[in-house]
Amino acid sequence: MIPTFVIFFREGIEASMIVAILLSYLKRIGQRRHFRDVYLGVAAALVLVLAGGIAAYAFIDQYSGSNVQTYFETATYLVAAGALTYMTFWMQRHARSLATDLERRSDLALSGGARAGLGLLAFQAVGREGLETMVFTLAIVFASSKQAGAPLHGNYLLLGAGLGLALALGVAFAIYRLGAKLNLRRFFQILGVVLMVFAAGLLADAVENMQGLGWLPFGRHVLWNSSHVVSEGSSIGDVLHSLLGYADRPTILQVLVWVVYVAVSTTAFVRSGRRRRHQRARHLGPEEDPSHTFDGRPIARDI
Repeated sequence: MIPTFVIFFREGIEASMIVAILLSYLKRIGQRRHFRDVYLGVAAALVLVLAGGIAAYAFIDQYSGSNVQTYFETATYLVAAGALTYMTFWMQRHARSLATDLERRSDLALSGGARAGLGLLAFQAVGREGLETMVFTLAIVFASSKQAGAPLHGNYLLLGAGLGLALALGVAFAIYRLGAKLNLRRFFQILGVVLMVFAAGLLADAVENMQGLGWLPFGRHVLWNSSHVVSEGSSIGDVLHSLLGYADRPTILQVLVWVVYVAVSTTAFVRSGRRRRHQRARHLGPEEDPSHTFDGRPIARDI
């Protein structure tokens, strides 16, 4: 429940920002009639992502217990971990220029005279976030379903996703309609670190699968056995496994991958953020702090 809550909350915030920026710009230039095109693009992206996720899960469920399922799960873990890492660093680098880029692409769509252009823009932007969310959710489902009697599976995952999305929409409404301010830099920094811990757990799961398949025949010595304290198949153990990558009998390679990834990725992420803040500080005064803006403009002012 907790992993899907964080994933949907984070991705929901980012997707709602994209939609709000598009609607804000159309309103500012007197093109409110194109709101419908944006809504249609968003709806099409959500339908496609949902259908794709259900189809992917139904397909792999046919091979439950076979090596095919293990192959697919391992690939999903690796793709999800890579995507989590990439999107976290990408947002840190491009958050301030996101509005400008979307406005430029909106101008190109409008100048082309094709109403479908704006719908396609919204479809691409929201669809990208949706595809990322689908991959992450599948990885969490596979990781949790490995544990016997895991309560995180099924309804608990859906509950976490629903709560995360609902909170994201509530925060977005408060920002864009009620004039509330959110320190976006700090928001994405904190959630970025949390998501990279998720990614470390997914990498550890991928290592476990590859060792089971014989692809990684080294580092297989079990470091400890804590199953008598917190079993991985228990309620608490399953939450810890999905949230932090906990294993009650981890191998040397699993622990090494987890520790190295968390240490390197979080250190690089935090240092990158500090370096960018120092670079901006040379050009902006305190009153121009863009921590709750995109491209120097308060989001709440646009809508």
